Amino acid sequence: MAQLTVSELYRELIATLAPSLGEREAKSAARVILEDVRGISPTDIIINGHRTVEDITANRVRRIADAVIDGEPVQYAVGSARFYGMDFLVSPAVLIPRPETEGLVDMIVKDYADRSDLKVLDCGTGSGCIAIALARNLAFADVDAIDISDAAIEVANVNAKVLKTSVKVYKRDIMTLKPDNERYDIIVSNPPYISETEAAEMDKRVKDHEPRTALFVPDDNPLQFYRPIAEYASVALKSGGALYFEINPRFVDEMKSMLAQSGFNNIDTQRDYIGRYRYIKASK
Repeated sequence: MAQLTVSELYRELIATLAPSLGEREAKSAARVILEDVRGISPTDIIINGHRTVEDITANRVRRIADAVIDGEPVQYAVGSARFYGMDFLVSPAVLIPRPETEGLVDMIVKDYADRSDLKVLDCGTGSGCIAIALARNLAFADVDAIDISDAAIEVANVNAKVLKTSVKVYKRDIMTLKPDNERYDIIVSNPPYISETEAAEMDKRVKDHEPRTALFVPDDNPLQFYRPIAEYASVALKSGGALYFEINPRFVDEMKSMLAQSGFNNIDTQRDYIGRYRYIKASK
């Protein structure tokens, strides 16, 4: 059997994935798979589409495609996800970094573009994507990150090392953080915020494969993780410091009220790239 060209393998991938993902998502997944397995960028598919692909590579691509067809998210199938211009190791132990969260990082980087030597804490770091992106994009920032999961901490430490940052990752429980007087300039978190009733509407790839503890909160306590972080931040932030959250747009008013009750001011919400209120910041 003759070896396939890059273009032929790309078309084969799309045809294989489309019945499960739809045409548009299949094209996106095919590009991700080819770039991860063979370093073939979307540009290469066009410019170097005539080049042949080794059988061993084509077979690996097909095995990954089979995993995706079986329901595994493409990022887990290839073992990495793109976030803020960097490739992060991901596994089923951590949430897959999402474009919405890049907006949270953008917000902080913009707010502190003219500052340096900031002390930053990322609560519930998962893959470490927020902490590492901030360490790479804030001038001389000293970034700590915490998570309760040993497996997530391992992933975050690998990412911090591979992406050449000095982010320090610690095992801590968000629910029982101890007072830490005026230590940080910035505290940021993207905690679990999807209510149980919303789970029914979600893609099975998310519900069945990503860690539930990083996604869902009880219907009767949607701010379950936000409250203890805000309480901690009210003490741990330096005067003038800021708390940043990614939030569920359904609970914007509740978030504003909770932050005000926790002693924060200058509470501001901002929209994500599809126009939904997704971020909130507040000053101490």
